[in-house]
Amino acid sequence: MSEEKVGFFQKLKQGLSKTRNNISYGLDSIFHGFKEIDDDLYDELEEVLITSDIGVNTTEEIIDKLKEDVIEKHIFNPEDLRECLIDSISEKMSVLENDYEFERKKSIVLVIGVNGVGKTTTIGKLAAKYKSEGKKVIMAAADTFRAAAVEQLTEWAIRAGVDIVKGSEGQDPASVVYDGINSFKAKDADLLLIDTAGRLQNKKNLMEELKKIDRIIERECPDAYKETLVVLDATTGQNALSQAKEFNEASKINGIILTKLDGSAKGGIVIAIQSQMNIPVKFVGVGEKIEDLQKFDSKDFVKALFDTGE
Repeated sequence: MSEEKVGFFQKLKQGLSKTRNNISYGLDSIFHGFKEIDDDLYDELEEVLITSDIGVNTTEEIIDKLKEDVIEKHIFNPEDLRECLIDSISEKMSVLENDYEFERKKSIVLVIGVNGVGKTTTIGKLAAKYKSEGKKVIMAAADTFRAAAVEQLTEWAIRAGVDIVKGSEGQDPASVVYDGINSFKAKDADLLLIDTAGRLQNKKNLMEELKKIDRIIERECPDAYKETLVVLDATTGQNALSQAKEFNEASKINGIILTKLDGSAKGGIVIAIQSQMNIPVKFVGVGEKIEDLQKFDSKDFVKALFDTGE
């Protein structure tokens, strides 16, 4: 593990401490407190997982899988269920290498999410990350409804040393995207990162706006790889899952960026989102610094969540 990765893992482990305490305390009392595997054990296990924001549906799937394992592997000791549980959760969060295909191609990345989740900051961190890897990055500030968003993204563009395309307040976001695509093509850039308005209050308007942006991308740059990432705030728990579902209706999502894991007791939402939506969590954020946004690693996450070693 690189020094940066070790530092990130420690922050992830620290950030998941509230969730881990909830889960570990509950699991320890179950696995050590029961003499046999019965319905009462499963009921208590279900309660621990649901209260850790893993969600009802995902929890039911995990419990069903455990019951199958108990029969198939002839498990009688409750303590032996722990490894089965960890394996079952790990399986629900696998991220494949081709989930990062956009990194290897000339790509237009549309970043969506409600205001307040850290969307603009996340785009800035992504820009800095890819610029440091030698990619030519352009940002488009298409959240024209919030003046602060454009200013914030401009600050990040300066900090990361990348170009930014922006319009005036209230300008049609699609026209900013159009200008951004022209700049992307003219400068032969590798990545165009687009910030969008985060308004779920009027979903119909949001859907129309995102569809219009999709049409412009398809028309003006059909050969570019298109990636749509939704930014969610881990501290909002099940609400984050609801937001992801609504945004997925508005624009087909390829991946999820989960921010603020460092301040959440609801870290189980990572498991719920991937399991329920079949959309990978591709990045997680555990702090304010650029290096505090990293690719999601399911093995590290489970390690940090269950404290299964370094």
